[in-house]
Amino acid sequence: MHRAVIDGMPETGVTIMRMVPALDAGGMFARATRPIGADETSDVVERDLAYLGASLLIEVMDDLAAGRAIEEPQDDSQSTYASKITKDEGLIDWTLEAVAIHNRVRGLYPWPHAFSYLNGERLIVMRSHVALEPASAAPATILDASSGMIQVATGLGGRLAIDEVQPEGRRAMNVRDYLAGHPIQPGTCFGDR
Repeated sequence: MHRAVIDGMPETGVTIMRMVPALDAGGMFARATRPIGADETSDVVERDLAYLGASLLIEVMDDLAAGRAIEEPQDDSQSTYASKITKDEGLIDWTLEAVAIHNRVRGLYPWPHAFSYLNGERLIVMRSHVALEPASAAPATILDASSGMIQVATGLGGRLAIDEVQPEGRRAMNVRDYLAGHPIQPGTCFGDR
């Protein structure tokens, strides 16, 4: 599920299918989709999919018991493989577009989290949003850290606003609270270590 959010997909869904020895190869009994909001995190989407899947499964079980279930073969040309997510994928590549970084932040929440390094310390980015103003600085450059958010230059002249962070070994906090104990000067850059 994380992959749909990370990839910025507009929707996701569940399928009730027959189990066969091959991976994702059985016939489909029912499908349902759900839109993915631009700021929704993976945990919210996954929770909704669990409810959607449970409801759909009950309908299919009733149809199977009544003999009215219709099985549709899968179109193998439409299948894709979603690789396992690793902690290493959380390291933010600031050369990506702001929306791609934002999607990674929300797609890797609540695990393994998107992160970067600031002054040699790992900083988890819990919440973000895409800022509308363009940036003329190099990617990873902090443009502003005075308005209750940290604004960072991204690839293609974009700007990401960080709203909530979690310093390594500490609790999550809004950026205003973080900045009260960790002032940041504009021009400081995030790093990969």
